[in-house]
Amino acid sequence: MSGNGAVWDHVRSRLRAFPDRLAACGAEAAAYGRCVQASMAPGGRLRKDLCAQEFEALRSCFVAAAKKTLTGGR
Repeated sequence: MSGNGAVWDHVRSRLRAFPDRLAACGAEAAAYGRCVQASMAPGGRLRKDLCAQEFEALRSCFVAAAKKTLTGGR
């Protein structure tokens, strides 16, 4: 059980890094937000897959950020 502290320290450090890694997806998040906002403008209509390209870019960025967090930044 004494080795557990080191494991949790490692897990905590990875979790602390996650928000910073997600912050690297700001451009993708902004593009997706602009797309959704434009579709909600007067006369616009939000429908499924309207912003699929922007969403996929954001999702890919989040997945890459999560992988970096899990591998310790590699």
